[in-house]
Amino acid sequence: MIDIAPIMVIDNDVGMCALIEAILTDNGYSVTTFNSPFKAVAEIKNGNYSLVITDVKMPGMDGIQVLEQIKRFNKTIPVIIITAHATLDISIQALRKGADDMILKPFEAGELVLRVNNVLKNNALFKENIKLKEELRGRFKFENIIGISRVISNVLEKVKKIAPTDIPVLIIGESGTGKELIAQAIHYNSLRKDKSFIALNCGALPQNLIESELFGYKKGAFTGAAEDKAGLIETAHEGTLFLDEVGNLSMDAQKGLLRFLQEKELRRIGDNKNISVDVRIISATNLDLQTAIKEGKFREDLYYRLTGITINLPPLRERVEDIPLLASYFISLQNKKFNKNCAGFTPEAMDALISFNWPGNIRQLRNVIEAAYILSDSKYIDVDVIEQFLNIKTKDTDDLQSGEYYTALAKFEKDYFQSLLQKAKGNVEEAAKRAGLNLATLYRKIKKYGLKKEEF
Repeated sequence: MIDIAPIMVIDNDVGMCALIEAILTDNGYSVTTFNSPFKAVAEIKNGNYSLVITDVKMPGMDGIQVLEQIKRFNKTIPVIIITAHATLDISIQALRKGADDMILKPFEAGELVLRVNNVLKNNALFKENIKLKEELRGRFKFENIIGISRVISNVLEKVKKIAPTDIPVLIIGESGTGKELIAQAIHYNSLRKDKSFIALNCGALPQNLIESELFGYKKGAFTGAAEDKAGLIETAHEGTLFLDEVGNLSMDAQKGLLRFLQEKELRRIGDNKNISVDVRIISATNLDLQTAIKEGKFREDLYYRLTGITINLPPLRERVEDIPLLASYFISLQNKKFNKNCAGFTPEAMDALISFNWPGNIRQLRNVIEAAYILSDSKYIDVDVIEQFLNIKTKDTDDLQSGEYYTALAKFEKDYFQSLLQKAKGNVEEAAKRAGLNLATLYRKIKKYGLKKEEF
């Protein structure tokens, strides 16, 4: 028997209390009995109980009122009603007030134990579901999206403003930049957070299956349709549907999606009736949809339906100052997973991470760090481990060049970048923008010439 809190039994019949206590105790449960419903209700606020079993007919306070008081105090405590006078009215009242089960007197010992086991098992699943939802909400809190760069801060400010609304959102960004993470942050900080978040990668499925996945189908609609099936739009009712790589939708699927967005109704394939669905649509793409529209590959009217708000998610190379934070976070995840204590990266290894262009963005960074973590035997991951996964040069090629020309060029560059940082007051992003350089290049120059942005 699993270790659980005591079961509370409430019945003004002393003999019935003793019977239930004996049955449950013989099956490994701890039981506390009360003959007064008033004392029981007062006690439940002070104690820790896994389940309440209460009679209906009791003087002063009946079982339905006891049920009400318990659920008002703590909705997660399951309650079983026992009665010798089960009527339709009592049954309806009990269910409406939140009763988890009802047992008729007289009952067999085996039936009581079975009902108690089932209620406790279902309640454990219910609590686990609540815990998982709370963990998801915690994971997608805004402060848990890692980054201090101005570009990611601007994205999060926009996300905070639009999350509580129902406006459709289009997230634009390269592969691996975290588009689905932003979509989840919007959902779990919206009024729909207790409902489903359903994601569909429109580029991962054959185009002939996309429509049936989105809209569902009736039995016999096509070969293989052996039963009715709800589509993802319908499944996400009252929640959020995330359409990743929406630019890959076929023209037929685009037409059906547009119809749904206009009418808020869908029709399963092979059906002759419409279904009303309330769902928020968040879509994402790494394609230039404007170009796709000009080429006749994407419907312009659908584009405007999807783009209530557009979020441009920057590539990692434009938020280089976030790399140390992201790297530290991924290391902490690995430490937790493998119960180790890797302290991070050597300065040379971190320079290599910062200098790399990261065409695969955050996804690539995470994969490289996880692989390097496995291969490294040291407290700090060194650059030679990083080099096994990235095509990088650990030394600036300019350092290998000599002569008057290169000496003069180096002096010019140092003076130029020093002046640039002064004008930007140490803001590296602003300096890079003025110079027309990407952040990674500017950080390499800052390191090469020993400049410290904090001094400006």
